[in-house]
Amino acid sequence: MAGNGRRAGPGAGRALPEAIHWPLLFESRHAGMLRLVADLNRLYVNEPALQIRDDGDNGFEWLVPDDGHNSVVVFARHADSGHATLICVSNFQACVHQTYRFGVPAGGRWREIFNSDSVFYAGSNVGNGRSLRALPEPSHGQAQSLTLTVPPMATLFLRHEVWHGDTP
Repeated sequence: MAGNGRRAGPGAGRALPEAIHWPLLFESRHAGMLRLVADLNRLYVNEPALQIRDDGDNGFEWLVPDDGHNSVVVFARHADSGHATLICVSNFQACVHQTYRFGVPAGGRWREIFNSDSVFYAGSNVGNGRSLRALPEPSHGQAQSLTLTVPPMATLFLRHEVWHGDTP
C-alpha cells in the first residue's frame, strides 16, 4: 500500500496518471489505513529505539527469528541508556495466537503501544490491553518471558516500562 502512490487503501489499485479517488478516504477501511500510516509515522518519530543505534548491531536483537510454524517473528529495538526498549511482534497468519510466549530482554512491565489490528484501523480489535508483565520463566535464550495474544495478520509494538515499586 504505502510507497508508490498507486493505492489509496485496500482494493483501490490503479495505475498512474489517473487521479486518486479521494472520497474513498471516508470509507472505514480506507480511513483506517490512513490512520494506521499516520500512527506508524508518529511512533517512529516519538520512539528513540526506532531511531537511535539504527546503523549498529547493538540497536537490533532477534528474539524469535525462526517460528515458521506460527509465521511469527519477534525482534527488539534498543536505544541508549535512559530510553525504553521496544519489541515488535508480527503475525503473518490469518489466525489468532493465544498465549504466545517468547523471551524478552528485560523483566517488568511491557505496554502495548501499537496494534495494527485495532478497531481504529478497521481491524478485528484482538489485543492485550495496556500492560503485560514479564515473568521469570526462561524462553528463547532470555531469562524473562512474556505471554500474550498475537492478533491475526498484525503487528504489535510493546514498550518496556519501569514503574515505581517494580524491581528490575
